[in-house]
Amino acid sequence: MTTFFMFGKYSTEAIKAMSIERTQQVVNEIKTLGGEVTAMHALLGEYDLLFCIKLPTVEDAIKASVNLNRLTGISFTTCPAITVETFDQLMDSGRDLS
Repeated sequence: MTTFFMFGKYSTEAIKAMSIERTQQVVNEIKTLGGEVTAMHALLGEYDLLFCIKLPTVEDAIKASVNLNRLTGISFTTCPAITVETFDQLMDSGRDLS
């Protein structure tokens, strides 16, 4: 499974519809796509929300982004992520040793 960070920005309508039930609908939607929510955070600044999710494919992440926008009115910017350890290994294996 691939980790994705979903950065959410509320619309005016999305703010009006905030609820514990809607949050559970978000979790259920991710599960429907074969994924899991590993963390959810409210933010200050450019974005209002950060969801850390795991999904099988990039295609599933695209579906999640669109489906959650339809469900909640929140627009998402979705980014794939790897651990720093994995990144270091990738960069080390690509190093020119000549």
